[in-house]
Amino acid sequence: MVNIRNVEWTDLPRLVAIEHQCFPKEEAATKTAFEERIQRIADSFFVAVVDNQVVGLVNGPVISQPFITDDLFSDIKDNPPTGGHQSILGIAVAPLFQNRGIASALLAHLERSAKEKQRDTVTLTCKEELVYFYERKGYQNRGVSNSQHGGVTWYNMTKSL
Repeated sequence: MVNIRNVEWTDLPRLVAIEHQCFPKEEAATKTAFEERIQRIADSFFVAVVDNQVVGLVNGPVISQPFITDDLFSDIKDNPPTGGHQSILGIAVAPLFQNRGIASALLAHLERSAKEKQRDTVTLTCKEELVYFYERKGYQNRGVSNSQHGGVTWYNMTKSL
């Protein structure tokens, strides 16, 4: 059974490991980026735990604009108590635990939290092969993002809450 909870400092080594298993180096969040996110946005940083082991993560700051911009990957601000747009900078599940609904559970948990805090939308960018996954979860494809993160093409996806 999967348990989802807020991130803790002791999760850091496992978060870095999962991130680097799931993303190419150019796209993966660094240890420093995770440290800043844990410090500043722990209220919108969740981990999935199975048998006392962190197996997945989802995180992102609340932003004032409806789409993610590349500066968010290096410059995180504290989340406002209510309002704004809940972004997702990263969602990842350790390879041995993929295809078990953990990413969907993390996404649903983040969406519930955002709704409770009266966020307007959840916003993220994804690669073309994941557009359908997010559309099935109620997200709308808003077209190609201006993001240059990792040197790949990203699509803006949003879900109204």
